[in-house]
Amino acid sequence: MTAESPENVLFVVMDTVRKDHLTPYGYDRPTTPGLDRFADEATVFEQAVAPAPWTLPVHASLFTGMYPSQHGADQENPYLEGATTLAETLSAAGYDTACYSSNAWITPYTHLTDGFSEQDNFFEVMPGEFLSGPLAKAWKTMNDSDALRTLADKLVSLGNTAHEYLAGGEGADSKTPAVIDQTIDFVDDSEEFFAFVNLMDAHLPYHPPEEYKERFAPGVDSTEVCQNSKEYNAGAYEIDDDEWGDIRGLYDAEIAHIDDQLTRLFDHLKETGRWDDTMVVVCADHGELHGEHGLYGHEFCLYDPLINVPLMVKHPDLDADRRDDQVELVDLYHTVLDSLGVEGGEPANPGDDAVGLDRTRSLLSADYREFAQASNDDPGQLRDGEYAFVEYSRPVVELKQLEEKASSAGITLPEDSRFYSRMRAARRTDAKYVRIDRIPDEAYRIDADPEEAENVADAEDEAIAETEAALAEFEDAIGGAWTDALDTDVSDDSVDQMDDEAQDRLRDLGYLE
Repeated sequence: MTAESPENVLFVVMDTVRKDHLTPYGYDRPTTPGLDRFADEATVFEQAVAPAPWTLPVHASLFTGMYPSQHGADQENPYLEGATTLAETLSAAGYDTACYSSNAWITPYTHLTDGFSEQDNFFEVMPGEFLSGPLAKAWKTMNDSDALRTLADKLVSLGNTAHEYLAGGEGADSKTPAVIDQTIDFVDDSEEFFAFVNLMDAHLPYHPPEEYKERFAPGVDSTEVCQNSKEYNAGAYEIDDDEWGDIRGLYDAEIAHIDDQLTRLFDHLKETGRWDDTMVVVCADHGELHGEHGLYGHEFCLYDPLINVPLMVKHPDLDADRRDDQVELVDLYHTVLDSLGVEGGEPANPGDDAVGLDRTRSLLSADYREFAQASNDDPGQLRDGEYAFVEYSRPVVELKQLEEKASSAGITLPEDSRFYSRMRAARRTDAKYVRIDRIPDEAYRIDADPEEAENVADAEDEAIAETEAALAEFEDAIGGAWTDALDTDVSDDSVDQMDDEAQDRLRDLGYLE
């Protein structure tokens, strides 16, 4: 922490936003003029890497400073357990803390909101009748019954399904202004604060407000384009170039709505004199695929449109410039601690793992990524700091839906496919190596082949060999490579334990066929 270090932190995650659809990153459509102005006073990172390609493990990493297989939060275990969060540490240090989000994974149930003194989460997004009756009773008794824990896992995934159910009316887009309003109220009432905001607009399905749709997707009916990525990925639905154009237009409209709302928040901070005393972080947790590599959404791969995410940071110790060196979103945990002068590392509960500030992972430090000087036992602090690491344990909820869409179309998904695979990757700015447990590994010279069109895993290439060796070191440090392919059976008998009313509600929400 320097004498100039701001007393506050505003941390914004634009859920599912691709870097190449933002104006500061060279996009030719004016989706984000507000962020373009923000970029004039922030550091724009070109090579920021997420630790996973979807929300839950990424946010758990942001909040703990750990890689996904360290904190263990994924769809097969959708809980952050036994780890002290950033919010717990900052609350204990006297900061006002708040988390505002309409993302179903960022909830008290998953423990991602542990430590926040103020919060708004997906319970307010769910239909009122859904949180009554038998499912509400199951929720309340879940912690006392192992038999209900798997069933309760389903309720977490239903928040995302509820987003689809409500998106045309009271969905993410209508929630975003309320989230910004709450953040403004929180900031106005706080002395020193850590405010975390997740904005879900750009997550499927895309039903942007009419004003933005007419600017970026004029004449497109969002109910007539494919909004179900599982249908496409399963091979049950084909999308032609015109429809992809409509889908991308709707996606751009969603991003434009985010930009306007963030601009409103930023303007308020400036008008009330809080801007200069606030570090502002804006990033995405992951991106999205729109047909690249034959995939739609953000499952089943580790391609760069998912993991090379936008990141912009405003802080007086950082130049208002662009940086091409590779950074990791995991580093933001340490950057926040460093900015606020909090050392961390003290467990909030007996037995918790708690990661202390390591300035070799702080973007503000002169020793950034000089890992020979690292103070933590961190499996990613290898070699000279030029590698980022990504982990992906298969998403069982999406996989179950994928199987159902394939089955209804008479399609059998091959067991040895990317759909059932776990993946780990090492990435540096010129090369990436992906270890996959059911299909051949993938590797790309992303300096010469940024579209990742040619798999060169078997080529004699020094950069690829070095990156694979770094991945092997990371695997050894994290607990071993994933070489034991998991069973392909992803069925969940807990659904059969529900009564008819509960199962009917799941069908209404699209979870069951």
